[in-house]
Amino acid sequence: MKAKRMITNIACHVLLAILSIIWVLPIFYVILTSFRKEGGSYKSYIWPRGFTLDNYINLFHGNNNINFTRWFTNTLIIAIFSTLLSAFFVLCVSYVMSRLRFKMRKKFMNIALVLGMFPGFMSMIAVYYILKGLGLLETGVLKQVALVMVYSGGAGLGFYMAKGFFDTIPKTIDEAAYIDGASKWDTFVRITIPLSKPIITYTLITAFMGPWVDYIFAKVIMGNDSSYYTIAIGLWTMLEQEFLEYYYTQFYAGCVIISIPISILFLLTQKCYVEGVSGAVKG
Repeated sequence: MKAKRMITNIACHVLLAILSIIWVLPIFYVILTSFRKEGGSYKSYIWPRGFTLDNYINLFHGNNNINFTRWFTNTLIIAIFSTLLSAFFVLCVSYVMSRLRFKMRKKFMNIALVLGMFPGFMSMIAVYYILKGLGLLETGVLKQVALVMVYSGGAGLGFYMAKGFFDTIPKTIDEAAYIDGASKWDTFVRITIPLSKPIITYTLITAFMGPWVDYIFAKVIMGNDSSYYTIAIGLWTMLEQEFLEYYYTQFYAGCVIISIPISILFLLTQKCYVEGVSGAVKG
């Protein structure tokens, strides 16, 4: 039995090591290429023959075609506002679904579950014409506002994770607050929210990552207004045929840079993030 357990443990460790290498290898390749001195796209070797920081330096200098700093700023602004609005909508809807009982509640939850199974880009043509009819596609600033509305507008449908967490908070706490004269809003803001830091962290991270990596909706709304591009559209532009050979290594440098904020945010909030997921599953 001991020999079988040892063989099983060794096999599991070997399998995990192989899977780890497979997972880390693309990331390692991206980092290597971002420091590669040789220009151009395809190379018959993986390890660069020379290393340089020029790919990162040139990325922030900007020119007529590539303005990475502006794209980064645009994405950061859109992501911050979208995150705040999305988190507010998700937490409010999930609290209502968890605590209140009203007519059509079950049907609403079922409808939200079904709609959540469909990808968001299926509605992008309808959303585009709605925004155009509202006059939100006239200028670059209005397009950014429209993009924030798109990202945060349907966020309330993703309330299931937060609702599961709120279900784990005893309702007797709410009842005690009602007896002391607190309203439902006071109970939500002053009692439930302070007890829900894990799920709030989870909601903020997931809401932030959506605008940060989205390409489809951003491209549809922004069109050819390059000065208001987000990071995803800008990086894709660097891979177009006329720019590919010149900006290929800078593209990889941009990929490394945009991964840094998300990595730092996740590392700083990892404990709360894990607690939020475990609480939602428990509920």
